[in-house]
Amino acid sequence: MKYVFKSLFLFGFALLVSCGGKGDKKEKEEIQLGDYEKNVVKEPEAAPPEADLIDMSNKGIGPVKNLELPENIDQGMVAKGKAIFDSKCLACHKPTKKFIGPAPIGVLERRSPEWVMNMILNPVEMVQNDPVAKQLLIDYNGAPMANQGLTEEEARQILEYFRTLK
Repeated sequence: MKYVFKSLFLFGFALLVSCGGKGDKKEKEEIQLGDYEKNVVKEPEAAPPEADLIDMSNKGIGPVKNLELPENIDQGMVAKGKAIFDSKCLACHKPTKKFIGPAPIGVLERRSPEWVMNMILNPVEMVQNDPVAKQLLIDYNGAPMANQGLTEEEARQILEYFRTLK
């Protein structure tokens, strides 16, 4: 029993030592100044302000090119969209707060309906080629959105559900 505890302790200590010191390292740039060197720490680029991520003209990359939303919300679509959201999206997105992914509340004040649907339908290409999606990937620690294989109709139902989140 003594050997088990000693082994666990040594293993834990080795694990701690091997993981330590890799935290917030900053790039260093060497500059020659006469006969001596000086280390200058370069700050990492700051993410653009949240306001820079608001782009209502960006329609994203995917099958949805134009979408006109009716003035009235279709409650039947909302119910279906909420059910799909709860079964496919809730593991990463909470309706009203940040989680693994962004909260959908107010998303239609920041993104066009086409962008939202293209992000749902085509997340891989969006994070590779769309500037807003790329920044969101960085902001959410590189956790890419999974392609759930939804149809355009299902994505539209989720979008209708998002319209009710205030």
